[in-house]
Parts: sequence; structure tokens; C-alpha cells
Amino acid sequence: MHDEQLTVGLFVTCLVDLMRPSVGFAAVKLLENAGCRVVVPAQQTCCGQPAFNSGASVEAKTVARQVIDAFRDVDYVVAPSGSCAGMIKTHYPELFADEPARAAAVAALAAKTYELTSFLVDVLRQKPAAGAYPVAATYHDSCSGLRELGVKAQPRYLLSKLEGLSLTEIPSAETCCGFGGLFCVKYTDISAKMVDAKVDDIAASGAKLVLGGDMGCLMNIAGRLQRRGLAVEVRHVAEVLAGSADDAPAIGESDGKP
Repeated sequence: MHDEQLTVGLFVTCLVDLMRPSVGFAAVKLLENAGCRVVVPAQQTCCGQPAFNSGASVEAKTVARQVIDAFRDVDYVVAPSGSCAGMIKTHYPELFADEPARAAAVAALAAKTYELTSFLVDVLRQKPAAGAYPVAATYHDSCSGLRELGVKAQPRYLLSKLEGLSLTEIPSAETCCGFGGLFCVKYTDISAKMVDAKVDDIAASGAKLVLGGDMGCLMNIAGRLQRRGLAVEVRHVAEVLAGSADDAPAIGESDGKP
């Protein structure tokens, strides 16, 4: 634990902001419970990854500059997404390699940016979550979180003491679900086969809940599970760790309101 209170800037992400705000609230709860002061800069926007991955570096830089400025004065930047955190931490330095005048600001932002569960475990040294969540579950490792940031053990550690939660590893836990941002738009047939293979493993495991740390992956998996008529819930790990899973329906499910 840190002696002085840390100011953490929450990078909300586009999908959390527009599709699943409950994940953002869960992240704030986890960070505040860990003793952090959380701020959510209103001027933040997309991390620029869709533009970057499409080769539109000029547009990606325009967005990234706003992110750099928005989070300049916080101690850490935390995102409930390995994909967005990976973009800032790994790809911003690459994106701005031709702008030496901005190098220091980019390096500073990259150094203090973390995915949520990694920050809780690797920086704050938080213990596993307490409480009960009795369900047979499995965990999907997102490509960016796993390969760019080394996020693997951290979410499992935080989940390890929840009473009744049985976590079964599927063979394809580390395999891409087929979302990949614009990949699923450019290569729909390949993407569909990839998520079907993932869902096959989930069904074979007997899991009734899929957890993960990236909304893109989770929405993709949830959509395929529903189209195949499989009764498996999908949730962001932050919601379960914060004890707020009951505050919102599972991803892709209706809240019953008109």
C-alpha cells in the first residue's frame, strides 16, 4: 500500500462509456476501496486504436494528443480494458516516434498507464476479493491484455477467494475470440469461425459464466452464445470483483425495461 493517496485517472473506454457504464462504476468502486482518489477527465475520448490499426496515423495522433493532455496531472491512468491500456502504453510511443518534442509526455503517460486488474495487483498489492459468487465460470484472456501487458494471473488471483466461484480453464483461454476491433468487420467469416471455436470450448467446460477484462471480446462472445441458444452469462471481471454484478443484466441481456 502507498502512504500517500494516489490520484488515478480512469480511462473509461468507448465501449464502457456507451455500452456498459456499469463496468466504469465498478472500476471506480474498486479503486476507491483500495484507497485511491479517482478522477474521470471529461475531455477524454477514444484512445485512437481503431484509427491506428487502420493505418490512419494522423487521425490517431489527433485523438491521442487529447488523451495525453487529459491525463497529464494524475499519478496513474487505469483502464478496465487491456486493449485501450495496451494502445496507450505500447503503441503511443510508436505513434509519436517522429515527434521528439512530445516524447517526454508520451513516455510519462505510457509509464503510468495500467489495465485495471494489473494495477490492483501489481501496483496496489490488493488481496483477493472477499464475498461469495457461487457459479461455474471460465476466463477469457484478451489478446492485448495478455500479449502486450502480461495480464493473466492478476484477474484470477483477485477472483481466487470468492466463495463458490469455480474457475475452469478452457483450452482456448489465450486464443483470440475473433473480435479484434475492425478485424471482425474486415474478415467476418474468419471472425465467426474463431468465436464459434471459443464458444465450443465454453460449452464443453460446463461454465455458466464467462469473465474477461475487455468489453469488445465479451460482447462478441456474448452475441455468439445467444445466437447459439446457450444459457451462459458474460460479465466484465470488474463487476464481479466489485460485488456489483447484480446491478446490471449480463452483457447482451435486456434489463426488462421498455
